[in-house]
Amino acid sequence: MADKNIKCKDCGTSFVFTESEQAFYKEKGFENNPVRCPSCRRVKKQQRNNKNY
Repeated sequence: MADKNIKCKDCGTSFVFTESEQAFYKEKGFENNPVRCPSCRRVKKQQRNNKNY
């Protein structure tokens, strides 16, 4: 498994999906690669959490 360069679907920047992140995703049973960079994922998660209140 090698590092993968992925383009964020929200902001368009490229980010690296490292081997260790890929192993973590596989361990958790996630089948798809991330589509958002870490900062956009953080924002999206925060928006989801704020909706619940």
